[in-house]
Amino acid sequence: MTSDPQTLADSRYSEAVASTGARDPREFYREMLRTLRERSEAEYAEAVAGYQEGVVRGIAERGIDPLEAWLAFGVELAGRVHPGRAVVIDSSGRAAPFSPPPRWEALILHLPEARGVRAIPVSIPPRPSDAQKATLDLLVRGKLKLG
Repeated sequence: MTSDPQTLADSRYSEAVASTGARDPREFYREMLRTLRERSEAEYAEAVAGYQEGVVRGIAERGIDPLEAWLAFGVELAGRVHPGRAVVIDSSGRAAPFSPPPRWEALILHLPEARGVRAIPVSIPPRPSDAQKATLDLLVRGKLKLG
């Protein structure tokens, strides 16, 4: 086993994804990080520092659940990109305010305050319900017609 926190955190995260079947949310986070970097190096540096503390050190040194650490970072990151609020969409399509800890089985969306900005996915369950799929189509993808 390695003593490098980054390697240890990455390994634990990969194991958690493989053992649970959770969807890897990092694809959404990369785009948010690019947005921050283009907007402001200082904001980007703050986000990277949050990643190092919350994700890397959280997983490697404090034993935080790897999926929870990543999802908590995603909630924070989305709020940095666009002020707003996080919600959890249940299988019937109803929204409730997000409250920690984040769960990988949940559909978690960040709803920006700004008009005309689409919802940002933080976590998508491996098998979203039809109502969750419709919510993603409408709020994230902007599709107005059902498939």
